[in-house]
This record gives sequence, C-alpha cells and structure tokens, in this order.
Amino acid sequence: MTGIRTAYAVAAATLAIGLSFAALPAWPQTYPSRPIHLIVNFPPGGTGDILGRIIANQLAIELGQSIAVENRSGAGGTIGARDVVNAAPDGYTLTVGQTPEIAINPYFMKDVGYDPLKDLQPIALAGIVPLALVVPPTSPFSTAAQWVEALRSNQAFTFASAGIGTPGHLAGELLKLKLDNKLIHVPYKGAGPALNDIAGGQVDFYFPGYPGAVPLVQSHRIKILAVSTAKRSPLAPDIPTVAEVAGLPNFDFTLWAGFFGPRGLPADLATRLNSAINKIIFEPDIKSRLEKTGAKLIWASTTPIPPDTKDGPSATAAIVEKNEIAACHLA
Repeated sequence: MTGIRTAYAVAAATLAIGLSFAALPAWPQTYPSRPIHLIVNFPPGGTGDILGRIIANQLAIELGQSIAVENRSGAGGTIGARDVVNAAPDGYTLTVGQTPEIAINPYFMKDVGYDPLKDLQPIALAGIVPLALVVPPTSPFSTAAQWVEALRSNQAFTFASAGIGTPGHLAGELLKLKLDNKLIHVPYKGAGPALNDIAGGQVDFYFPGYPGAVPLVQSHRIKILAVSTAKRSPLAPDIPTVAEVAGLPNFDFTLWAGFFGPRGLPADLATRLNSAINKIIFEPDIKSRLEKTGAKLIWASTTPIPPDTKDGPSATAAIVEKNEIAACHLA
C-alpha cells in the first residue's frame, strides 16, 4: 500500500503543472503596487496560519509591499479557498492552502464550488509537518503505550479534529477501524479551537499539525504522546510514532501547507512569487523558525512536491478507500 502521506500531498504535485503554464498574460512590472490579501482557510493557531504568517511577514519585505493576512474559515477550509478561486488572477489575492481543502474535501464533500486542479494556481510549498498525538494535561496517560492499551480495551474516548475531512479526522477514524474502538469524533472549526478544548480537558485526544501543538506543549497546557509519521521526527527523536506503538505500519499521516492563487495567475508572476518564497524559507533565521515548528522544507520548483508525489487526486480516493476510511462519511 502506498503511504497515506502521498494522498495528502497530492495537490502539491500540481506545482509541476501550474508553474509550467505558458501563454498566460505577463504580470505588470509595477507588481505589487498595493497590499496583497493572503487568506488562511482555518482559524488562528493552526499549521497553515503559523507557517503562512512567518513567511508572509518576510515576503512583505521581499516584495516591498504589505501583506494583510485574514483567517477566513469554515466548511473544512473550502470557504476561503472558494473566495480565492473567484478572485481576480492579478496576484493580489492569495491563499495558504492545506491538505484538507486542496487534496481531500473537494473530492469527498458535496458542492465545494471548485476543482483545486482546475481552479487554483500553485505557487510554492510552505512545509510538510507531522501530526502530533496530544492529550489534556490531566490525562491519565503519560505514554503512547498506555494510551494504545486503553484504546484496545475499548474504553469510550472522544477525539477532536480541525473539521470534517482533515488529516486529524482521518487519523482518528483509521484508529477506530484498526483498533476496533467506538471512538467519538468531535469536529471543530479549526485547530485553534480544538487545541483549546484539549487543553481544557473537554476532549480526550487530538491529532493536530505539529506546529500548532508546540506552543501548548512548551507551556505544559497539553501533553504529546506520539507523532503520526511512519518514522520518528528528527526534531523529536525521543517521541515514538503511533505506527510503532500500535503495531500499525501503514499509519502515516502528514499535513502540508502551500501558497496558491486563482487559476489564470500569470506564469511569470507565479514564478516570481515561487522564487521569493523559496528564498525566504531557506534564509537561516526563517529556516530555523520553520523547522522548530516541525516543518520539513523542500525547495519547490516546477517538479512535483514532495518529490515522490506522482499521482493525481484519484490517489486520495484510492488510498482512503483502501484503508476503509470511506466509512468516515466525509460527504
């Protein structure tokens, strides 16, 4: 079975298509002559919000123009994405798109209003991050092994997600199926609200993107028990993976974030923004800040990102179905 991560990174592969466009109008040499509007499709505190703001602050300096970041959340990230799809392709309205609204929900939710491959122009990859298995500070579990043992005993647990069809939702549903536990899904409108309720003990566990979890772990407001990738994270080599603790070798979930614009964005403008963002994420200070959030950085050119991503959106459906996650009722 191909890795779950491949399915969740499929939309980044469209960089290979999007940045190779020809015969599009050229961007004005005065660009940008006014502020740029950057829409984050989930509430503050999540992966896209954190990575997007770090990069946007520096991008404003690089371009010599301010960038107004707006969190426009709802419907699994598709509301903000749809607004960008319908914007003028002039480079002044961009989005930080993530796995849910680009690679999952358009294919499993009804009438999202756009096709990410046809209606969005990929610009650059911001980063790929693992999910973190987190529990409240008052949780009786101090290790992932204790947590897995409790799940196998079929105790009743609730798990949070940033919304229907997000990687954290699918991770919880896969555990429900593989461990034969009647877990109860509690969807939120973004990682920030879900993390707040985990910290308050209203929900039993959650798989947020690693960047959103780090500040709360550091302030001892939540506990991290494991990561969701097949291999341990270099950033936290002492933290086990769910795969190794639960004996689920194919349990491999990541979340990625990237910059997109409306389809029709001039190719040379997309290339300029791509070059600027790639330059920024590998500047020593920014690179260090991003990597401290758990992000894996890849210089995204006109080849598929990540490099092993070769399939289109159909791969998402195939992997979800193969892992029986179709039972999640994403539509």
